[in-house]
Amino acid sequence: MKTILVVGGGVTGLSAMHELHKWKKENKADVRLILSEASEILGGKIRTLSDSGFVMETGADSIVARKANTMTFIKDLGLENEVVYNATGRSFIYVDGELKSIPDDSIFGIPMSIESLAKSTLISAEGKVEALKDFYTKNESFTKDDSVGSFLEFCFGKELVEKQIGPVLSGVYSGTLADLTIASTLPYLIDYKNEYGSVIKGFEAHKAKFQNSSGGQKFISFNTGMGTLIDAYEDTFKDDVEVLKNHPVTAIDKNDEGYRVSFANGEAVNVDYIILGIPHIAAQELLNEPSLDQPFAELKNGSLLSVYVAFDVPDSILPAEGTGFITAKNDELSCNACTWTSRKWKHTSESGNLLVRLFYKSSHPSFESLKEMNEDELLKVALADISKSLGITAKPVSNEITDWSNTMPAYQITHPKIVEMLENELAGSYPGILLAGCSYYGVGIPDCIENGQKTAHKIIAQL
Repeated sequence: MKTILVVGGGVTGLSAMHELHKWKKENKADVRLILSEASEILGGKIRTLSDSGFVMETGADSIVARKANTMTFIKDLGLENEVVYNATGRSFIYVDGELKSIPDDSIFGIPMSIESLAKSTLISAEGKVEALKDFYTKNESFTKDDSVGSFLEFCFGKELVEKQIGPVLSGVYSGTLADLTIASTLPYLIDYKNEYGSVIKGFEAHKAKFQNSSGGQKFISFNTGMGTLIDAYEDTFKDDVEVLKNHPVTAIDKNDEGYRVSFANGEAVNVDYIILGIPHIAAQELLNEPSLDQPFAELKNGSLLSVYVAFDVPDSILPAEGTGFITAKNDELSCNACTWTSRKWKHTSESGNLLVRLFYKSSHPSFESLKEMNEDELLKVALADISKSLGITAKPVSNEITDWSNTMPAYQITHPKIVEMLENELAGSYPGILLAGCSYYGVGIPDCIENGQKTAHKIIAQL
């Protein structure tokens, strides 16, 4: 009997185990399946908390609808009736002391039509004229391995990228646009440029892909929060899989039968295959292989502080139809972005009172001082940002602060090549051990789920 161990109970590991368990049942396979998780709960960066009538997510708060709609995991997990969509509304950029609307008909700040470009209040007339070069410049050198920032400036010019696209895209992906590849962010941009001669024309041709069928809504969550997804995964296999919570792995050693995996409590297990669905820093420590140290060290992480603040005031005091803002200038606010959670997600506030979430990233100059603060001090910073940007000075009734230090993958230009080096080295030195998760293959929940599935099928193919 073969034994397969999945290390890490985040959504990647859960997806991989779900796929392995499904294959085991369908084929009546004689395999032992084990999932180990270092903490007392599953979910990784996905965890839902409730307090004072508010629902708060310590990590990811939603799934991109257009990605989820091309996959089957919601149906497979029986969650069709649990899905909720975000309330549609305007997103803003906070700049020069005021909130300015990100133009309609744009994606990540990139205009999807000439009308969207023309109506922008974020860039000058000269910047709009420069952006029109997207229609007459031809790509003759850029590939998907090049910088997304350089490519966008080639297409649209510097002003549109710096004032409108940059704040939005950097708010989604950790790192500066100059250091991020097209492949790791928006690979379809170069396809549109090459096929239509213009990124804007490409978006116009594929506009339906970016508009969810439910009234233009773009994201999904679940009635009781994102933790529903984690619980559903566990429920599908908990009776037939050994789920070991509070079981940090301390060592992986080769033996004649494959690998001996040791846990912090002194237990050990012999296994044939291992999926490491954990951050790359943890994987490097477990493997303890000098030949892997250099490529592992070249993978970069950023940091994030998430601060929820709830108030006993109606969220109708916010600008009409708004769902949040991104900060354009580092010297105006300490936060990088603010989501008006109760406005965007109705299920997060029973009373309809205001719940906001602020994001503080390591890319901001103030982060070095913020990371040394205690929770009371961080809350004061958040309240100051809320007062300055939204004019709200009410006393909070609840808050939740989560520290994701050095855990947010930041894909650099060399990222794909580094991952390829790791894969090749592992295949030679550690056959049967596979890397998985957002450190390597994509940060969105659908990306992680898809990667978990693909990794499981690599093992299934060998079995």
